[in-house]
Amino acid sequence: MSYKVKLNIFEGPLDLLLFLIKKDKIDIYDIPIVTVTEQYIEYMNLMKMLDLEIAGEFLVMAATLIHIKSKMMLPEEESDFEEEEEDPREELIRRLLEYKKYKEAADQLKDMQEMHSGVFLRSGSGMSEKVISDDGTEYFEASLFDLISSFKKVLSGVSKDTFHKVFKDEFTVDDKIHEIYHFLAKQSKIYFLDLFKKSGSKDEIIVIFLAILELMKRSEIFVAQQGPFGEIEVMRNPGLTKNIV
Repeated sequence: MSYKVKLNIFEGPLDLLLFLIKKDKIDIYDIPIVTVTEQYIEYMNLMKMLDLEIAGEFLVMAATLIHIKSKMMLPEEESDFEEEEEDPREELIRRLLEYKKYKEAADQLKDMQEMHSGVFLRSGSGMSEKVISDDGTEYFEASLFDLISSFKKVLSGVSKDTFHKVFKDEFTVDDKIHEIYHFLAKQSKIYFLDLFKKSGSKDEIIVIFLAILELMKRSEIFVAQQGPFGEIEVMRNPGLTKNIV
């Protein structure tokens, strides 16, 4: 893909790990490192496929996870002394717990600021934004990893034959942006997965996803869900309405 979308991505490698832990309801004190490492690398590969810029911290964390995984897979050495070996995951768990506390504290401070100011600032915080739709439904902004998780579902639903077909039609991000505008001109919101229903190739799926990211970057659409890991909906321009809270 020659088209690149540069996003102001506030989520980092620890956010991705916390996302995976929460998504699979994993005990943070007993992380199945093999499974989590595989999922982490899978998400990184999807980000590379989409040509998203990946910060160096993601690569460092990948190397850390692989190192922990290799240490845990080594056979235990026999010893005459009963000495409890340090869990290779211990440092990672400590970092995750500290970061989780930091995020929760930041959320509380943000809520207090909004209560006093009565104004919501869209840019800079990286925290979940809340929006009330026209029908009164409360939504929360989906994270980049929520989007990639849904993108993964779209790819898994496409047959291998379709992946390898050669299509004469070429799809551009601008074309797909206009298609999304067309959808949202008829209705105020649409399910994320519905935007991919008529996709005929892997390239078309990627281009649609990049168009969504571009519209998010321009703040022309709002991508949200009613609860954690809920179905994602794409809404038109709620940031310019009085319903932002």
